[in-house]
Amino acid sequence: MNMLENVNVALQANVYFEGKVTSRAVFFADGSKQTLGVVLPGEYTFSTSQAEVMQVTSGNFEVLLPDASEWMNYPAGTHFELAAGVSFSIRTSAVAEYCCSYH
Repeated sequence: MNMLENVNVALQANVYFEGKVTSRAVFFADGSKQTLGVVLPGEYTFSTSQAEVMQVTSGNFEVLLPDASEWMNYPAGTHFELAAGVSFSIRTSAVAEYCCSYH
């Protein structure tokens, strides 16, 4: 199992889409932040406020990236990058998890 060490974790979850997407903020000693999330089956659209790298940690996401016309498949162990100020959509047919880093 991959571990994050020497971190502080927010006790309150970020809850989206009536609880179908949840995440927890993880804060590192250097001031950086990541979120660890769980996504239930469905299709969801998000907007970014800053650049992000989204790593799929379990399951599988289909992702419609900004300005793309086709959905791309991202299984566990892969990642995709997003610029600040864009919208993107994800869908999954089973529970999936992610780790999001912000830049």
